[in-house]
Amino acid sequence: MSSSDGSAMPTRRHVIGTVGAMGVVACGAALTGCGTGERAPAGPPPAVKGKVVAQTADIPVGGGKVIHEWKIVITQPSAGVFKAFNASCPHKGCAVSSPSEGVMRCPCHGSEFDAVSGKCLKGPAQAPLVEFALKVEGGGIVMV
Repeated sequence: MSSSDGSAMPTRRHVIGTVGAMGVVACGAALTGCGTGERAPAGPPPAVKGKVVAQTADIPVGGGKVIHEWKIVITQPSAGVFKAFNASCPHKGCAVSSPSEGVMRCPCHGSEFDAVSGKCLKGPAQAPLVEFALKVEGGGIVMV
């Protein structure tokens, strides 16, 4: 088939195939960012490194505190032992709760994490909370 100027006209099958392929490419590109929902940062936010994020007196033994500004949860599983974790659930990024009875819970989908190790105890999350290094200086908890 050709047009009045002599150039070849695309067939209906060619047009449908091209449009279909473009749709597949667009959908694939859109899904590329979706992944598995599991995400884990490499470390605490750069702006918080070297800063005091909490006072030791504010972190109860056997409990902890979420520092929402930095998306960090600080726990004190036993007297004088402090841990810091990413407070974003690796499933969908919701902020976990402060620890209660040794467990941090995600209010969005029910995942549970160990307050000592960050290990995932109950899904749907499959990855642990990422642990961050910290140090205690005087009465302050400093991210390193």
